[in-house]
Amino acid sequence: MSANEILQEAKKLHKVGDELEVLADQNPPIEEALTVISGNVHNTANLLKVAVVLKIGIPAELDTIIH
Repeated sequence: MSANEILQEAKKLHKVGDELEVLADQNPPIEEALTVISGNVHNTANLLKVAVVLKIGIPAELDTIIH
């Protein structure tokens, strides 16, 4: 799996976290639990991105944007 594919998965995780936030707002009885889970999903996505950069490097497409 390439770095770009892994970063796409991280993007999907962020979307799941966003969707959980919306569900939390719509479901007061479990709002706190969903908010915590949403935060954990966002944190996991961020850690995945950091791991890609540290272990694989910045994908060429992003490297041209950064430099």
